[in-house]
Formats: sequence, structure tokens, C-alpha cells
Amino acid sequence: MEPSSILDVRPEVAAALRDGRPVVALSSAPMAHSLPWPINLEAAREAEAAVRQEGAVPATLAVWQGKPTVGVSAQELEGLARGMSAFRAGRRDLAAAVVHGRTAATTLSANLCLAYRAGIRLVVTGGVGSLGRAGGDALDIPDDLVALSRTPVAAVSAGAKGVLALSRTAEILESFGVPVVGYATDSLPAFYVRDTSHPISARVNTPEEAARLLLAHWALDGAGVLLAQPAPAAMALDTDLYGQNLLEVEREAAKVHCKDLTPFLTSRLARVTGGKTLQAYKAMLVANATLAARIAQHLTGPAT
Repeated sequence: MEPSSILDVRPEVAAALRDGRPVVALSSAPMAHSLPWPINLEAAREAEAAVRQEGAVPATLAVWQGKPTVGVSAQELEGLARGMSAFRAGRRDLAAAVVHGRTAATTLSANLCLAYRAGIRLVVTGGVGSLGRAGGDALDIPDDLVALSRTPVAAVSAGAKGVLALSRTAEILESFGVPVVGYATDSLPAFYVRDTSHPISARVNTPEEAARLLLAHWALDGAGVLLAQPAPAAMALDTDLYGQNLLEVEREAAKVHCKDLTPFLTSRLARVTGGKTLQAYKAMLVANATLAARIAQHLTGPAT
């Protein structure tokens, strides 16, 4: 598939795609709307460096002055980290951002769309959006989950953000037919927590095995895949302590619109954990970028 003309695919990325070299897409939303300055820029730079270290080309995604951009520059990256954009664009917001010439950081649902249009099959994120409230409205489903069910791209993540309704998130992914593949784990990680009671649908133990599974899934006309890698052991939070911290924010989070839930939870959890979650978030992004780049080495050629 040729990159869509509506996209601004930067020269380095375009050349890599044309030559069939490995490319990894990176989300701009964590640095623009989840992590505070300056750790957000540190995380973004380190994630890009991790991709390069593994021999792949990083392509951070965003909408820059009305143009969906695949591979923002270092200057643009810093601008987003410094708060140049207050707009957080999901899939549904892309057209409006284009028409109105806005600059926007993009969430997973938008990144899946942009990556696929560009011909990239791997998107790095922290975790997929979970449900806004446990036992909430059946229609309260984050667009991340819907987009995964429709777009043949893999999200390399730390599992689900599922702080309020992890079981329902897992159920919806299953009902949408989205494979939840654990990387060296038998349970669905919950972002800062490595192990949960929710089983994954398949397990892989090497980047090559992960790539073979993805290629087989897409050859059978499958759509998105959630590839879940547990948070680095040294940075993960204790399950019991994490549960206690969540009790402090759940009541407040119940009043937050689903689209704003991730920035809200990131901020509140950082406060109650004394900043531990911020360092864990950064470590997860870098670890996921490294894994995605290693998998990309085994996905030869552009998306078709």
C-alpha cells in the first residue's frame, strides 16, 4: 500500500518504507498529554533512540499544522513536549484537525490509522485505553479498542490501562476479535502491574515468533493485534500497593470523560506514588520501542 497523499511522510521514513527497511511508529500523545515536562521529552527521545539502536527507523506520529505527519522532527517533538498543542486527537478528530490546520498529538486510535495509511505495521504505545468506569454504560468503549478491531496494525504495549475495568476491557477485545498476545507472559499486563488474573489468547517468547504470528494473522485477513509486554520488572509497581493507590483516584476518575481519562489518571497516580509511575511509564515506552524494533526486523517489506 502506497502512503496516502494526505500524509506528510518525512524523507527518512519514506525512504525506509520504499526500501523495505524496518520502521516503527511511535505515539505522540504520552509526551504531549500524559507525561509532564521534562520527562515527556526524555521519554520521546529515548524511545526513538531505542528504535534506532535496534536498526529500525522511528516515526513519531502527530498532526502538525493540519498535516498528518509520519516522523516529526526533533524540533517538532520538543514543541509538542513543551505544550505546543492542547489538542489530543483520536481517530474521529483527524479530519477536523486537518481542515482547521491544527497541531495535535495523536492517540492510539489515530496512530493505528496513520501508521496503516503510511504502510507501517507496528505502533508503540504505553497501554491501550481502558474503560472509564467499572460497570459503566455498555456503549462507553474507548476508540482505541474499536480501532484495533478494524485496523491491521499491531500495538506494542504494556497491556491495558485497565485501572477501573480491566475485565471488561479484556472481554471487549475478545468480542471484537482482537488477539491479545502476551510477550513472555501468560496474563494480560495492567500497565504498571506485570501480572493479572486475565489470560492472554496467545503467547510468544521471541521477536521472530511475534513477527510470524502477526504475519499469519494478517494473511488470514485479521485486523489489529494487542501485543502486551509486561512493564520492566525493576520499574513495575507492587500489585497490592497499586491497588491502594487506585482507591484514592477511582472516585475522582468516575467523573472524567473517557477521552480525558489517561491524562487524568497519569497525573493523579504520579501524585500518590511520589512520581514512581512517571518513571515506570517512561521505562515502558522505551522497552516497548525496543521490542517493536526487534519485531520489525522480521516484518519485511511495506504493508500491503
